[in-house]
Amino acid sequence: MVKRKIIKWIRKDSAAAWIFLAPSGIGFALFYLIPFAMGLFYSFMDSTVNGEFVGLDHYRELIASNSFRKASSNTFYFSAVSVPLILALSLGLAMLLNKNIYLRKWLRTAYVLPLVVPVASIILIWQILFDWNGSLNAWLSGFGFERVDWMKTDAARNVIIIVYLWKNVGYNVILFLAGLQQIPKDYYETAQVEGAGRLRQFSSITLVYLTSTMFFVVIMSILNSFKVFRETYLIAGDYPHDSIYMMQHFMNNMFTSLDIQKLTAAATLMVGCILLIVMGLFALERRYRQFME
Repeated sequence: MVKRKIIKWIRKDSAAAWIFLAPSGIGFALFYLIPFAMGLFYSFMDSTVNGEFVGLDHYRELIASNSFRKASSNTFYFSAVSVPLILALSLGLAMLLNKNIYLRKWLRTAYVLPLVVPVASIILIWQILFDWNGSLNAWLSGFGFERVDWMKTDAARNVIIIVYLWKNVGYNVILFLAGLQQIPKDYYETAQVEGAGRLRQFSSITLVYLTSTMFFVVIMSILNSFKVFRETYLIAGDYPHDSIYMMQHFMNNMFTSLDIQKLTAAATLMVGCILLIVMGLFALERRYRQFME
């Protein structure tokens, strides 16, 4: 009887789905979910070995810390500026590449290349470009402009935004291209016959049918903006200029000093903020769908 039930369950589509998802689920639990739960537990303890429960003391110390406030404000400022920029840029490039323009295939390849080239091998070029004696300053001085110490002034923030756009715009362009190619051309032809201009077609057709794609791109862009530490660290080191001192810098320094409690508390706060942002976007997208229906 039990054997028959097992065989009957295995033959179901849901059983096949669970079997295929099991390896990924186990790996996610072992390497992400369980370590994060342990970190959350340690953030309430005074030590990782035979520690005592201290409640929210570590979180209070974090909020009172100037370096943590600076890191969190820089991180959210970077996301608030870079995410709208990459959305506008990637959507514009996707709409351009969706047309029959000259060298379209080569341009598509060029935007995808940053996704396959290791960042560590490209960072040297960015360092040479934005160094005090680098290529960009050489060009500026050739036109009579003063040299700029890009990575030791507030201009460092602009450099990191440019690197972020260069690295991630290709992925968003691919997603937007896939969404644009799903929109029937008959809709645009009908709109032209009825006298709708390009702006009206963009707002009433393109944006409406790209809602799901736009929602996914926004979430991925926000997540990628929180992962810009790798490029920042390789370009500017573990103690960069104050304008690009991010949350990951703070956590990396806590790890270096083996302050595991503050590290896990900062990671918990960061994950909580990301979850709030994503949940807010889900609620906004749900309301937008109800409005359009």
